[in-house]
Amino acid sequence: MSSWRQLELHPRIVSALGKAGVRSVGEVLRTSGPDLQRLTSLSAADVRRLLTAAARLRGPRPPLPVLRAEESGLRLGLGCPVLDGLLRGGLPVGGVTELSGESGVGKTQLALQLCLSVQYPARHGGLDSGAVFVCTEDAFPSRRLQQLIREQRRLRPDVPPHVTGSLRFADRVYVEHAADLTSLQSCLRRRVGLLLARRLVRFVAVDSVAALFRSEFGVADWLERTKQLLTLSSTLHHLCRQFDAAVLCVNQVTDIFSDSEEYLGPSSSSVRPALGLAWANQVTVRLTMRRLGGTVSEGDRDGALRRLEVVFAPHLARAGRDAAVRKEGVRGLEEV
Repeated sequence: MSSWRQLELHPRIVSALGKAGVRSVGEVLRTSGPDLQRLTSLSAADVRRLLTAAARLRGPRPPLPVLRAEESGLRLGLGCPVLDGLLRGGLPVGGVTELSGESGVGKTQLALQLCLSVQYPARHGGLDSGAVFVCTEDAFPSRRLQQLIREQRRLRPDVPPHVTGSLRFADRVYVEHAADLTSLQSCLRRRVGLLLARRLVRFVAVDSVAALFRSEFGVADWLERTKQLLTLSSTLHHLCRQFDAAVLCVNQVTDIFSDSEEYLGPSSSSVRPALGLAWANQVTVRLTMRRLGGTVSEGDRDGALRRLEVVFAPHLARAGRDAAVRKEGVRGLEEV
């Protein structure tokens, strides 16, 4: 609170900052004016006063280079050379990736796979750190995670066994639960933010981003819904950029009722990602996973056939690769 006194702010502004959970001058300076308005419900004039006072307190600082996700070059691999080839190395670090698809298609399994991949050294596609998995609708799939851990050597034959054996996978996956949007925002800003700040994690998965919005808002609440979407997006982008982390948001899908309806999704699909264009414009990369029907065999093992597609990304061509969901995880299929 000493910083607020140094700024000589009106008590109304101090009160709004407290209610919004903004605790420091640094947080103010890292948040855009429109986002501060949405978070605090302050007027544009009050936000300008706040930003001006905060800038004066901090004094002149050398400008920092602004790197877009595709320019930083750092990627989090999926643990599969075929799928990593599709994504030119994996998920961009410093950006928000969305993965949409129908229920049961394998979205959560891919998110779990990334929770393990992030723990590998950089030379094996990881970030040598942990992961935090935020559940918003279902219980955390701990049994499936344990199965993936047991099958890591089969999924990652490219990694020397002594490297895989030295990793304590289960100890570096942190699980959080959020039952509503308020608790989700609090979780991301406080507990997830603390894990990132302590360098305990560098990958954040939210499964799913649509569940809470569908349960809390009706059709008539579109304005408040959009405001909350933008606030969530701002929080996620702030976390991944400040702490050099990768963020994956699992999203649900809705049916398309009109051929002329515009949306940012695969043109051949009969469904579209939930939350509409307001959310689509907030993600760095949009991926989708869909069923192809049937299974694919490898030796004595069968896998459900899927296709992972790049819908849009600033550094990727629109393309896709077939994959199989197997006991050891999601693996891309070599093109014949």
